[in-house]
Amino acid sequence: MCVKEVIVQNQVGLHARPATFFIQKANEFKSSIWVEKEERRVNAKSLLGVLSLGIVGGTSIKIIADGTDEQEAVDNLIELVQSGFAE
Repeated sequence: MCVKEVIVQNQVGLHARPATFFIQKANEFKSSIWVEKEERRVNAKSLLGVLSLGIVGGTSIKIIADGTDEQEAVDNLIELVQSGFAE
């Protein structure tokens, strides 16, 4: 299992469009992937799950993956969040 924490860079956070990019990237991997904010954990491959966390800019989240490509999955998702989703 691989766990890393990241601060969401873009001002609006993970609203519909960035969340869609995030989910598309998560679905490229075989591992089970979750996003955790405070004490809530949701499936990173679920749009409703990710949106339900209400992640805004400046929020710290954990990206957790478990599976054959867990390290690559976490690294790629961290990189996407740090890029600010090109906004």
